[in-house]
Amino acid sequence: MYVRPLSPAEQQQLEVGLHSADAFTLRRCQILLASGRGQRPAQIAQNLGCAVQSVRNAIRAFHARGLTCVQAQSRRPRRTRLVLDAQKREQLRALLHESPRTFGKPRSLWTLRLAAEVCWERGLTPYQVSIENIRQALKRLGVSWQRAKRWLTSPDPQYARKKSGGTG
Repeated sequence: MYVRPLSPAEQQQLEVGLHSADAFTLRRCQILLASGRGQRPAQIAQNLGCAVQSVRNAIRAFHARGLTCVQAQSRRPRRTRLVLDAQKREQLRALLHESPRTFGKPRSLWTLRLAAEVCWERGLTPYQVSIENIRQALKRLGVSWQRAKRWLTSPDPQYARKKSGGTG
């Protein structure tokens, strides 16, 4: 696997890239120039101290995108899928107003992981989502997680005094 023959302009741009402060650009230029000289991917990887697959990825990217492949692309997903829509977020809010013990859990306070687990068990999510998904859903509802943990109340008439830490 080798790069296609480089034009003089491409060769010059890759050589300019060897002086780049960006490590990604420098490495890609090194790989493409070495491949242009006829070195095999395994040999390039050994000389540069990288994986053979990294060399192959650089060559494939060059064939697909040309010289733009020497610039690092964004690692963010192009699109995120919203797992909890507005209706399901409201169901999540209602769920958090109940005790976890209502759902057979051995705790009295919610955690994000526990909320994700109960959402999956109750069918609010198609799979077990991460705690970050639950936190983001609460954020869309305008609820901070600190507040959500303290929603539960007790039928004990002295609950407010005990919760505030005042012992009287």
